[in-house]
This record gives sequence, C-alpha cells and structure tokens, in this order.
Amino acid sequence: MGHHSHISMTTDFFGISELLPNMVFNSIAGIAFIIAAALSVLAIKRIELRAKLGAFIIVLSTVALLPLLGSSMWIESLGGFPAIGSGQGVIKYFALLSIGIFLTRPYLESRKAIWLNAFPVVLVLMWIGGMKFTLLEAKGIEALVSSSPLMSWMYNVWDLQTTSNLIGVYDLIALTLVILAIFNQKLLIPAVLMSGAVFAVTQTFFLSWPAALSSETLLSTGGHFLIKDLWFVANLLIFITLLRSNKPSQAH
Repeated sequence: MGHHSHISMTTDFFGISELLPNMVFNSIAGIAFIIAAALSVLAIKRIELRAKLGAFIIVLSTVALLPLLGSSMWIESLGGFPAIGSGQGVIKYFALLSIGIFLTRPYLESRKAIWLNAFPVVLVLMWIGGMKFTLLEAKGIEALVSSSPLMSWMYNVWDLQTTSNLIGVYDLIALTLVILAIFNQKLLIPAVLMSGAVFAVTQTFFLSWPAALSSETLLSTGGHFLIKDLWFVANLLIFITLLRSNKPSQAH
C-alpha cells in the first residue's frame, strides 16, 4: 500500500518498472512478507518447514540486496565513505539473509554460524554508526532523537553534531564488543546488552515519533526502516545461543 522508494529503486535496478504499476509491485512485496510470516508461525511446530522458510527469505532478501550494486542508493557527495541514502534500510536485509541461511543449514559448523549471525549486527552498527559522524546523518536523526524521552535530553547538553557523534561512538563500541565476545565469552553479556539496546530503543520510536506510522498504510517508509531492526534481535538471540553452547576452545 502506498509509495515505497525501495521497491521503486529495486524495480528500476532490475529494469522492470515499466511492466506493471507501482501498486502491483508493492502488493507482490507485501504478499511475499505475509507468506514469510505465515511460514514462520507454521515452522514453530513443523520443523520440516524451516528449511523452506529459510530458502524463501534468502530469495526475498537477495532480491532486496542486489540493488546495492547499482548507484541509486549511494550518496556520491560523501566521497569514498561507504554511506548510502535509501540503502541504509536495505543493508538491514543482511540480517534476514543470515537468518535464512541459518534456517536452511541448521547443522552449519558452530563457529561459522556464530560469525554468520554476528556479521549483520556488526555491519549495520559500523555503517550507520559511522554515518553518525556526518552532518547529513546528524540532521537525519534529529526528529527521531528529539521525539524520544530516552534521548531528547542529549540536545540540552550537546549540539546536534556532538549528540550524533556520541551515538556513533556508542554504536562502534557495541560492534567491537560483539566481535570480541566471539573470542572472549566474558564479554558476551555486555556485547548483547549494548548492541541489543540499539535495536530496542529503535522500536520505542514507534511510540514517540509520529512520522513512523501512517493512517493510510499503517507503517510509513520510516516505520519500515525502524521495524527491520527486529531482524537483528533475532540475529543476537541466535548469536548468544550458539556462543553459549560453543566450547571456549572452539571459539578461538
């Protein structure tokens, strides 16, 4: 329902935008996610469906990620820094891709599975955390931060860019802990708490940021961006389960 820039950019990348109206492509995407949700519920009890669910969301996430190979999602003005505009939400599909691979290969060697689910968490914290040091991103998060009772006080203490920089530093510390926890399980709890807090706080914006919701389409484009962070919560749950079940000698 409604306009979604990522879907338009995706159909442009594949050269199929002229074949069907935007609403049809939106509906196809919506149906695909509904199927994934239904398979997820059914797979809780029916183990044989988990591999099918994994394969389905691998296809779904791959279709979403491939447009990153084009130029429409990248911000040329930021030079060599790997920053993307509309693509910020697209890189979150790496989390869904990791979950899909894990479901299709449940007996994947433990160390590989741990890195598989750590990778999207590290990637998004590095990418979006790194962008916090740019003025573009500092302005981009202003409406979100100022609406939040958890974070708005920061603007009373620091200016716009310093506040964004501090959030970026937090993100980078969190991703560093996630990596270090793989080699030292004593850091697992702080790593999961710090990184998990990023994704949990993101969900609170649904309550504080009016632009996250739409009376016509339920979620706005911004709401779509926010809710995808739940995929990273799934990555962290898999990550902590695998790391705790892995012998320390195997993690090195």
